[in-house]
Amino acid sequence: MLLKIALPNKGRLSDEVRELFNDAGLEVRARGERALTASLGGEFEAIFVRAQDIPEFVADGAAHAGVTGWDLVCESGRELDLLMDLEFGRCRLVVAAREEGGFASPEDVKEGMRVASCFPRLTQEFFARRGQRVAVVPVSGAAEIAPHLGIADIVVDLTSTGSTLKMNGLREVGTVLESSARLVACKGNPVDTQQKLDELKQALGSVLAARDKRYLMANVPKDSLIRVREVLPGLNGPTVVDVLDGGDFVAVHAVVPAKTIYRTINALKALGCEGILVTRIERLMA
Repeated sequence: MLLKIALPNKGRLSDEVRELFNDAGLEVRARGERALTASLGGEFEAIFVRAQDIPEFVADGAAHAGVTGWDLVCESGRELDLLMDLEFGRCRLVVAAREEGGFASPEDVKEGMRVASCFPRLTQEFFARRGQRVAVVPVSGAAEIAPHLGIADIVVDLTSTGSTLKMNGLREVGTVLESSARLVACKGNPVDTQQKLDELKQALGSVLAARDKRYLMANVPKDSLIRVREVLPGLNGPTVVDVLDGGDFVAVHAVVPAKTIYRTINALKALGCEGILVTRIERLMA
């Protein structure tokens, strides 16, 4: 039986999800750009729907699992199993008010004030937890313009950098939710289905683990080996290999953080290392 995985049908999130699945060896093979389904190879099939509909599809059993934003999962109110955080599509659902509005925190919101949001459920729950009664004004988009039109006093909206809010004369005064792309599944999957989903998690996780790492190889002077071990801690320490006719050198292999690779190379060169080679890693199983 093919397991159906609900994926976003468009937008930046869709592009990132497809890239991840392709890198994991689950190439999205659609018959055309507007195809509603696609083979992922092996035992999985993708179905393409709107990101906001994915929690419903998964919860109702139309798909065994799906990838969408955590904000949309929480807004749906449906109970789903969180399988993994895919670590991209990061954003925040925030409370924002006009610069001159006199709001310093959510506690400054008075009873009866109007709050515009594309996330009415989360907005209502956020203020209800604080004992604040507000009038939620549901909007389908561009919530940031609501205060300027007199539709609402404040907004609850998604932001990643805050630039759109600032552009519209708004500033953040509180955070409702931290969000990112998540792999979710319906509750109560049979054992064989869960095993396949675990395999999917492992495949995707190995790609994510490798993205911020690099594989480094270098010829290291034997008398510098102790100091090189400090530079290259690796996952379980560097691998040291004797080189045939290597003389005073040994070969060292290690997995290192990509963001500090230039410092690592400079440190190795300062210790007399030669033949330094750095390459990308496609997958990494810890």
